[in-house]
Amino acid sequence: MTDLAAFRLSLADSAHALLDFMAAGGLVMWALAALCVLYWTLVFERLWFMRRVFPRWAAERRRRWDQLNHLAGTWQRSVRRCWLAEARQQLAAPLRLGKAVVALYPLFGLLGTVSGMIAVFDVLALNGTGNPRGMAAGVWQATLPTMAGMVLAITGLFSLARLERIANHALERLADQLRHD
Repeated sequence: MTDLAAFRLSLADSAHALLDFMAAGGLVMWALAALCVLYWTLVFERLWFMRRVFPRWAAERRRRWDQLNHLAGTWQRSVRRCWLAEARQQLAAPLRLGKAVVALYPLFGLLGTVSGMIAVFDVLALNGTGNPRGMAAGVWQATLPTMAGMVLAITGLFSLARLERIANHALERLADQLRHD
C-alpha cells in the first residue's frame, strides 16, 4: 500500500470516528459544532482585522495627527479623544459577540445533559433496569455535550483574553502616538 492510500484510509477512519462521536452526543453536539465554527470564524476575522486593517487605519490617523498637531488651539484633544473612541469601538465591540458565543457553550452542554438524561429515563420507563446498554447510551449522550461545551468554553475564554490583550495593546500604542506636543 502506498503512503497516499494509507493516508486516505486513515483520513476516512478519522472522519468515521468523528461522525460516530458527534452522533453519540446527539443533536446538541451538532449545535455546539456550529457555534464552534461561528466562534473561530469571528476569532480569525478579528486577528486579520487587528494585524492587517487596523494598522493601516492607525497609520492614517497618525499622519493626520502630525498635520493637526502643529496648528494652534486646544481642539486637537477633542479630535484625539474621538479617534481613540473610534479605535476602541473598532477593536473591542466585535469581541462582544465572541463573548456571547463562549457563554452559550456551557449552556448547550447542559442542554445535552438534559436531553441525554431524558433518553435514560425513557429507557427506564420502557424497559425498567433490564436494558443497561440503552441506559449507557443515554448517559453517554448526556456526558459528551457537557464535556464538549466545557472544553469549548475554556478554549474560548483563553482566546478571547488573548484578543482583548492584542486590542488593548494596539489602542495604547495608538494613544501614545497621538500625544499633543
